[in-house]
Amino acid sequence: MILTTTNSIEGHKIIEYKGIVTGISYNSTYDYKGKNISFSDLFNTKKRFEAYEVGIENIKEGAFQKLQENAVALNADAVVGIKVDIETIANSTILLVSVTGTAVKISL
Repeated sequence: MILTTTNSIEGHKIIEYKGIVTGISYNSTYDYKGKNISFSDLFNTKKRFEAYEVGIENIKEGAFQKLQENAVALNADAVVGIKVDIETIANSTILLVSVTGTAVKISL
């Protein structure tokens, strides 16, 4: 399946718009090199930011998987115009990633 942030796919023609699809993933646990981040590591800026980076990548991957599953359910070949939104939930440690795009059928 083709996933793209552009509104068209070079070399392919969109023949049918299937609808808007979304993938949402969230998590409140972060790890540092495979281990849960400890309380003392929260004060180590490098480890803390590395843990956030890994956490965001894992959550984002989950959101893209759900987006793709929702597109497949609509019998789509691709998703165009993808937008990624990364947010934190207020007063918590939860990161939320939302991925939205338009599922389409393309000429192969």
